Amino acid sequence: MSKEKILLPKSNSQFLYVQCINCGSEQVVYTHTTVVITCKSCKSLIAKPRGGKAVIKGVKIKKTR
Repeated sequence: MSKEKILLPKSNSQFLYVQCINCGSEQVVYTHTTVVITCKSCKSLIAKPRGGKAVIKGVKIKKTR
């Protein structure tokens, strides 16, 4: 498929539901986050930025739309 036929390019980033390893609470996380994301209830690390894609430390549950 040539570039002329693609009207809107698909984004490489997305939102994910991530479950905390320690307490099990769920949180929505952006895959290309630029800040450190911690759990809202137990304050443990969930996502750490790495320039491009973030390193997800929790359990990925599902993708959001």
